[in-house]
Amino acid sequence: MANIKYTKTELRLQQIKLGQLEKYLPTLQLKKAMLQLEINLVGNDLERLNVQMQTHENRVEGYQQLLSGPDAENLFESCELVTVKKRFENIAGVEIPIFEEIVFQEPTYFFFDTSIWLESGIEGVQALIESRERIVILKEKKKLLEKELREVSIRVNLFEKIMIPRTKSNIKRIKIFLGDQQLAAVSQAKVSKRKILERKGKK
Repeated sequence: MANIKYTKTELRLQQIKLGQLEKYLPTLQLKKAMLQLEINLVGNDLERLNVQMQTHENRVEGYQQLLSGPDAENLFESCELVTVKKRFENIAGVEIPIFEEIVFQEPTYFFFDTSIWLESGIEGVQALIESRERIVILKEKKKLLEKELREVSIRVNLFEKIMIPRTKSNIKRIKIFLGDQQLAAVSQAKVSKRKILERKGKK
């Protein structure tokens, strides 16, 4: 702990510091609450997408026997992932990835030359892949938010449990010291006055 000076200047500095800490603490607490809310929302989205992904997996399983047929190559080609587009948004001071769009390979087959099931199969597999990619981005988002929440929580605890109580303690100690000094000065002045009066009385 840094040494403090028992002076009026130090008292003013400690009081200014306390004011700044108490002013900034609510901002940190609000940020902590916002981050926690966002993490909870992401958790809900992940649960929903996991259920959705399971539904798509069950649907795709119905096409497994057809994947060895003549149109299997067309299905694989149409479900080849080209890119996942995402943007970034600032949430409570953190740059967070947001899913925008998924792009698949353009098919080269002619629709009327394929089996009836192919279009439905492609939709099912593409929906499965999209759910998977959305989950990947949501997990990345959750990880970033949780990291920021840990850092903000540490700062909130530091303010609440260490810095503010310590500054208040410093102010109290300085006030007591200055008060004692003032009392000592008054007492000393009274003693000096009495001695002066006594000397005058002897003359």
